[in-house]
Amino acid sequence: MSDNNNSSKRPKYDVPLWHKTNLSIEEAVAYTGIGRDKLREMTSRENCPFVLWIGNRRLIKRMVFDEYIAKMYSV
Repeated sequence: MSDNNNSSKRPKYDVPLWHKTNLSIEEAVAYTGIGRDKLREMTSRENCPFVLWIGNRRLIKRMVFDEYIAKMYSV
């Protein structure tokens, strides 16, 4: 019976975070060590260059975020 439930779900792919184009907030926390609240604050800014909104879902453009962090002194 559980096999039928699994077939209706999207397949899960184990892709390393550093290969992903976009990261969820939770993935970005694991990837950077920056806290969830701080990432939400940063991505809520109107001029945030590395946030991608898909409806209400907030994703972080990993490569743009890497460049942004490399240039920053503090966040």
